[in-house]
Amino acid sequence: MRRELRVTLKDVARLAGVSAVTVSNVLNGRPNVSQETRARVQEAVRTTGYTANIAARGLAGGRTDTLGMLVPDLSTQYMGEIVRGASDEARRSGLEMLISTASDLEREHSQVAFLQGITDGLLLLLPRTPDKVLIAVEKAGIPVVIIDHRGTEFMLPSVDVDNYQGARAATEYLLSLGHRRIGFVSGAKGYGASSARLKGYKDALHSAGQPFDKTLVTRGDFMQPGGFAGGNKLLSLPKIPTAIFAASDLMAFGVLEAIKERGLRVPEDIAVVGFDDIPMASQVYPPLSTVRQPLYGMGVVAAQMMITMLRGTSPPHNRITLPTELIVRATTPPLERPLLHREKGGGERKRPVSEHLVSP
Repeated sequence: MRRELRVTLKDVARLAGVSAVTVSNVLNGRPNVSQETRARVQEAVRTTGYTANIAARGLAGGRTDTLGMLVPDLSTQYMGEIVRGASDEARRSGLEMLISTASDLEREHSQVAFLQGITDGLLLLLPRTPDKVLIAVEKAGIPVVIIDHRGTEFMLPSVDVDNYQGARAATEYLLSLGHRRIGFVSGAKGYGASSARLKGYKDALHSAGQPFDKTLVTRGDFMQPGGFAGGNKLLSLPKIPTAIFAASDLMAFGVLEAIKERGLRVPEDIAVVGFDDIPMASQVYPPLSTVRQPLYGMGVVAAQMMITMLRGTSPPHNRITLPTELIVRATTPPLERPLLHREKGGGERKRPVSEHLVSP
């Protein structure tokens, strides 16, 4: 069986009657080519069926007009919305996006090395790779932008949101409704967002004159099973919370599931707030009150920072922090009647609303 020969850049140049450099300029969208020559090259590309070899272009030290994006996984709407924003912005600028996943540090290291060789710049979402490694990548001539960093000290350009203020606003809102026993399911250990959201929760309690009760805080992992486990732990306390704030929407979904399994109702018995405002947050029942972080916008801004650097200029700010917004839906009504609280013996008693409300 005869193997077909691959069409090369020189084949396109020969058919169009121009140099290989001119063909490269046309394919890369450079302006220093006449309209007539550009049309001739494009016709030759169509006739030969030529496709660019991005890897070869990268190895040769040229522009690939491709951005690399490395994410932990693509299983959640949180990741998907950020990727969608970055991809859309890259496409608007005539760039392609090559997306790869890495669920552990070893895989991430190999993917950073791989993408470094075939792309013009790297967008890294929640990277585990030490900053010194990424700085070395940047010094090798590959720009790097961090999205939703893990809270370490670093010098690389980054995009994140105001996790602290978002969590504080959510807790203050629950306090304003009269809640005093507010459970908190925190995020995974090692994430900057986890510590910032916990601090926002604590500071809101402190400002309202409410003592911090460590039994009302349980560690989660940002995922639904972690929220379910955290919700069950809080609902097993001798005196259950009147509201639960989960540090992600996925964990809030797990909390809702745990509450339902206990035969309790949301919002009648327990209020619930999440964090992220992924698309599903408005579609669950009851619709989830949550802290909206501009996920799509984070991707857009990260891509814009990268494109600015590829054009040879520094972004106006090395770190961009986007604001959050409290979105009130059906899972957070004000307290209007006595709540049921389980005692150690498994029984229930009514707790007067006045014990939860701010004194006039």
